[in-house]
Amino acid sequence: MTSATEPTEPLSVEQLSATTLLRFATAGSVDDGKSTLVGRLLHDSKSVLTDQLEAVERVSADRGQDTPDLALLTDGLRAEREQGITIDVAYRYFATARRRFILADTPGHVQYTRNMVTGASTADLAVVLVDARNGVIEQTRRHAAVAALLRVPHVVLAVNKMDLVGYQESVFAAIAEEFTAYASELGVPEITAIPISALAGDNVVEPSANMDWYGGPTVLEHLETVPVSHDLAHCHARLPVQYVIRPQTAEHPDYRGYAGQIAAGTFRVGERVTVLPSGRTSKVAGIDLLGTPVDIAWTPQSVTLLLADDIDVSRGDLLVPSKDAPPTTQDVEATVCHVADQPLTVGHRVLLKHGTRTVKAIVKDIPSRLTLDDLSLHPHPGRLAANDIGRVKIRTAEPLPLDSYADSRRTGAFILIDPSDGTTLTAGMVGESFAAPQPVKDEGDDDGWDF
Repeated sequence: MTSATEPTEPLSVEQLSATTLLRFATAGSVDDGKSTLVGRLLHDSKSVLTDQLEAVERVSADRGQDTPDLALLTDGLRAEREQGITIDVAYRYFATARRRFILADTPGHVQYTRNMVTGASTADLAVVLVDARNGVIEQTRRHAAVAALLRVPHVVLAVNKMDLVGYQESVFAAIAEEFTAYASELGVPEITAIPISALAGDNVVEPSANMDWYGGPTVLEHLETVPVSHDLAHCHARLPVQYVIRPQTAEHPDYRGYAGQIAAGTFRVGERVTVLPSGRTSKVAGIDLLGTPVDIAWTPQSVTLLLADDIDVSRGDLLVPSKDAPPTTQDVEATVCHVADQPLTVGHRVLLKHGTRTVKAIVKDIPSRLTLDDLSLHPHPGRLAANDIGRVKIRTAEPLPLDSYADSRRTGAFILIDPSDGTTLTAGMVGESFAAPQPVKDEGDDDGWDF
């Protein structure tokens, strides 16, 4: 299959290996043109294959459209195409000569905000679209809040449909000022505003001839050049144990290795490590990477660690450097986004999954729920409904080694699961949020605890 646009030389394996990877998510309210932007980005960057474009052209022609509807490149579900909306998270992979990209196109409807949490949870950058005719609305604030809550380092405000407001600089400036003030209050560290027309292609890949007053980068140029500054290899070293390897063969009679993907940081042979939550210590005697012994390994490599001492280590344990071990606790305070239709209530019995470990837990208190209009905190709501953002206090049956989410997005995150059917209820971030509530004094004793 060939590219749908003018032919270009494909990137070699060596070229792809030399480029950096940027994970980014797109978000916006309904009809802001988010899927059109993604389609335009893929099309104009020559990342669309001929058969894909031909399929889009056929569907567009059947609808009586004169030009291909580029939104169809991402709205893959039949319901999405029929309704003209995005429902599920659509992942797209593409590359330019400067960088590789993993794009998560997330829905705009309020009832699908939970899907944005999924897409943005691993993103280095979030693109938030705003219709230039409507400006910043409640759903725009919700998306900014989710990006801030998930500590996404870079946010791009793409003011779309500038062609429908006559490409007026004053319209763009007013929206950019309002959004920047709001996102800054949430604690978003970097905000870049770009005026675009996804339908016409203005400032998406090529600079716009209709907005000579704008001297900043296009969307693609910014995506290619934004620094991916958070280097997980220099964070607190963490290895959640996924599997214990014991071949017990004639060739390897005494082999005992602890396999998993390094969540953050670097491990070295000879380093003293602690097994959490037990607190037992040992020394790294060896590291196997793809069957080959190495002296050092770092995130996100999947490795097997061999320890000098024969100690009890099993799936769900966390291996950390002894000099940099997080505290263990059974009392978890976190900011959460509730993603299930079933509400989360005080006294709710759940399973808490942190890394590779799953433990029983109970919701002890819901101190506050965030009101997105003015960022005020509604105290003690008693429950969180679908798409609500709030603070919770949770008691776990077993101690957990928890990092603050501000320090580690991997080991500071968890999910709450319904023990009856395995449904994911809530996505949680340990520690303070962008709008941490005042501490709430617990009233009465914790009667009824069974662990």
